[in-house]
Amino acid sequence: MTAENATTPPVRGRSTRQKRAVWAALNSLEDFVSAQDLHRILEDRGEKVSLATVYRILQAHQEEGLVDVLRPDDTEAVYRLCARDEHHHHLVCRGCGLAVEFEAPDIEDWTEALAQHHRFTDVRHTLEIFGLCETCAARQAQQASTA
Repeated sequence: MTAENATTPPVRGRSTRQKRAVWAALNSLEDFVSAQDLHRILEDRGEKVSLATVYRILQAHQEEGLVDVLRPDDTEAVYRLCARDEHHHHLVCRGCGLAVEFEAPDIEDWTEALAQHHRFTDVRHTLEIFGLCETCAARQAQQASTA
């Protein structure tokens, strides 16, 4: 990503100070972040963006396909800039939050066939698979063996 688009989101509509601030903050992070944590980051940087505005901007970025969104069980949704332009899914570690992006052509074919069978159009979907990464699984096994 170039220095110019590090602060300028490629979004439809007006480029506002708030959109640029949210985009720059997201661009500086590698991990997923909640809207509330992103709001705190913006406050720490001296940016005046309300929490409601952060949520609206994240929703718009999601609709435009610019951010990935995960909704882990019993927690608030978390966001990060998409690392891929094409449609993809996530394998997410319940222990450390590691997220691996993957493509799944069989799932895409199944989704399309299912939609056609039920006469649905303009179908969108997300898939997040939660488990333990190798490191967290080993840590959990180690803790179990010493308990």
